[in-house]
Amino acid sequence: MGQAGSGAAPSERVAELYVRHARSLRRIVGCDVRAPDSVIDDACQIAWSRLIPRAGTVRAEAALPWLVTTARREAIRLARHRDRELSLDNLGDEDIVLPMTRGPEELVSLRERLGAVRSLPLRQQQLVWLAGLGFSYEEMADRTGVTRRTVERQLLRAKHKLRAA
Repeated sequence: MGQAGSGAAPSERVAELYVRHARSLRRIVGCDVRAPDSVIDDACQIAWSRLIPRAGTVRAEAALPWLVTTARREAIRLARHRDRELSLDNLGDEDIVLPMTRGPEELVSLRERLGAVRSLPLRQQQLVWLAGLGFSYEEMADRTGVTRRTVERQLLRAKHKLRAA
């Protein structure tokens, strides 16, 4: 990694670079990408973690530009996905329903529904869970390696079986 501790271990080189460039990286990415501070911080940390295995191949003078490019890309990716994810920090205590606060009848009903899902073929189970997690048909198709039409058909079959159960 060039001049920054050329005889040092990769982790020591990254530590030296972190001391030198962490603030600059955070500032540059924060100015370039419109995203919340938490997203920028996460993107910078991901960039640093990706530098560690490459510490021997990235030259010291190229480290900051490499980190900026990596963190920018990661910040954009995180910002896109941020709106799809539910933050547990934004939930109030009243929004959280613990299984122990439910009555026995409701727990029995939930177990029966889970049993009905488990009785489906594996592909249909997987798609039902992905749909329950909020994935779109396109995302489910990409994740499972099937076409969008197959996702639609399999989910329709699963819904019919679950209604009949």
